[in-house]
Order: sequence, then structure tokens, then C-alpha cells
Amino acid sequence: MTVIRNDLILSQSAFSHVIDVPFEKVDIAKWLFSLPDAEYQRCAPPDHIAAGATFTDDGRRMSINVEMIGTGLVVQHYVGEVTEAAHCRMVSTSDVFTPNGRTKVQVIWDLSVRKIDDTRCEYTNSVVSHPTEEFLEFIKEHGISWEKAQSDRQQSSGDHNRRETPLFAESIARAARRAAL
Repeated sequence: MTVIRNDLILSQSAFSHVIDVPFEKVDIAKWLFSLPDAEYQRCAPPDHIAAGATFTDDGRRMSINVEMIGTGLVVQHYVGEVTEAAHCRMVSTSDVFTPNGRTKVQVIWDLSVRKIDDTRCEYTNSVVSHPTEEFLEFIKEHGISWEKAQSDRQQSSGDHNRRETPLFAESIARAARRAAL
């Protein structure tokens, strides 16, 4: 059983981007669970490798994302805790393949939109990572301090989120415009 250390934050970042689409036209959940693989790849080249949507055994919506975060290949198994038009909260116990081997971290991906005026809204992409007990053992075994692991992950994850946020926002805007036709 994977033990998540919610008392520790490995990394956290949030970035926003204004899109020229009315709030009422945006449907983040619809976008996320119908996102074509190639469109996902365009949202953070060359980091985004593959994406697909599926369901958990108990029927909850799930997004599978494969991406590079720094030097780690990360396979995200995002389960939708909230899957609404204006807000999705996705939680993953993610597999991380590093030059030192494989481990796991928890990633919470929060996608939301808020109304600015009748024609624009602001998309926010928030990502928070927590270590697992397995991750803490993994870094200890490889002589990596918590501070170093946290610093490296914060830098690489923050940079990744900064680059993908405006591209996700514009992809959501294009989907909203297509749906309005």
C-alpha cells in the first residue's frame, strides 16, 4: 500500500492565463476527458509525451498523462475527485522513472476557470506534489537530501507548469469556441 506524506510538499506552483472566451462556454471536464493525444503533446513540447482518458475500476473518470518533468519520466494516473465545467481536481499516485530508478509521488492537479467579464475568463493551472514513504526511502538510498530533492522538483515542476498553463488555456479556449459553433 502506498503511503502519501501529505504533511510534506515536494513542489507546488500555480499559474494563470486569460482567455477570450465567455466563462459560460468553458467546460474543463469535457476538454480534459476528450483531449486528443496530439493536442496534449502541443501543450508542453517536448515534455508532453502521451495522454488518454479512461475510468477507474469503480467508474470514476481518469486521465492518464505521460510527461517528462526535469530528468524524470512521469506516468500520471489522475483520478477525478471533482470533474465540473469550471473546476477539475485530479489526484494521481504517479510513477516516476529517474536515472536512479523508479519511485512514486502523489500529484494533485487542479484546473479552474473564473469569470472576468462577459467575454473573458482566467484559467488557473495548479500542481502540488507530495512524497510517498517509498519516495523518501528512495532518495535516502541514493544519498539525496530532502532539501535537494524538493529544490530540484520545485524548479523542474514549476518551469513545466509555467510553460504548459498558457497552452492548456488556449486549448480550452479553442475547444469552447468549437463547441459554440
